[in-house]
Amino acid sequence: MTAFIFPGQGSQKVGMGVELADASAHAREVFEEVDEALNQKLSALMKDGPESELTLTSNAQPAIMANSIATLRVLEKEFGVSLADKADCVAGHSLGEYSALCAAGAFGLAETAKLLRLRGIAMQDAVPIGVGAMAALLGADIEKAGVLAEAAAEGQVCEVANDNDPTQVVISGHAEAIDRAIEMARDHGIKRGIKLPVSAPFHCSLMQPAAQRMKLALADTSPNGFTVPLYANVTAARVSDPAEEQALLVDQITGRVRWRESVLAMREAGVERFVELGGKVLGPMVGRIDKQAGTVSLVTMEDLENFAKENG
Repeated sequence: MTAFIFPGQGSQKVGMGVELADASAHAREVFEEVDEALNQKLSALMKDGPESELTLTSNAQPAIMANSIATLRVLEKEFGVSLADKADCVAGHSLGEYSALCAAGAFGLAETAKLLRLRGIAMQDAVPIGVGAMAALLGADIEKAGVLAEAAAEGQVCEVANDNDPTQVVISGHAEAIDRAIEMARDHGIKRGIKLPVSAPFHCSLMQPAAQRMKLALADTSPNGFTVPLYANVTAARVSDPAEEQALLVDQITGRVRWRESVLAMREAGVERFVELGGKVLGPMVGRIDKQAGTVSLVTMEDLENFAKENG
């Protein structure tokens, strides 16, 4: 069994998608449709930067999705390898869950771009800049991270945001609490804490105003049925009901990204191979979660060609 997986924020970089767009009209069509949906030359920003603008949450989220979907579109249209035929399920990391839903037909491309633009703005607006922060805890498992977050909170918000793999957990909350957690990391048997270059404290209870805005947006643009089941971030469980997934996308804004558990759940269900589209972030994570799992990351035309040769 095979899972198609889609990366999240942090995988953006200037130059993303350029090679695909140069080589394939199908990739260009994806980027053009997203530009039109957002009424912005996002593809030019992806190509030339500046990086500071591409990294803004409201730009990074639709850009990462566009790159993933362009990669998939080229695989399907140029190389004849379709998600419906090859994937038994899909999953995505944070905003990647929207890319996964788009890939599986739950949302149209333009709809997905608009939802992610709104999601980015809503998450940015939820907390004034400087009030919140996030940190990656290296050499931390989920138990250690949870104990540290509780100890560092001191009446403020300090929560586990991403359970990425057995060696990396991300915490999120008030900036002072995150600073305390970084200072206390060693005392809790954690190698170290590194503050992340993000503009808001994602996936914690401070994001509640953003969750409310997404609830309204998703009521207007609800998901359709999807061609293959999805493993949802907040439950690390299989979903195939659009109404259930609609509620989970709202919960995802304040909830933990349970990526490690999602991968283990897919493995338990019989998934042997994970195919990452448009990034090289999740493949290595999957390898750290389960060394026996097969992984492949598709970014370049050469990657796609090689994959198609083996899976045509």
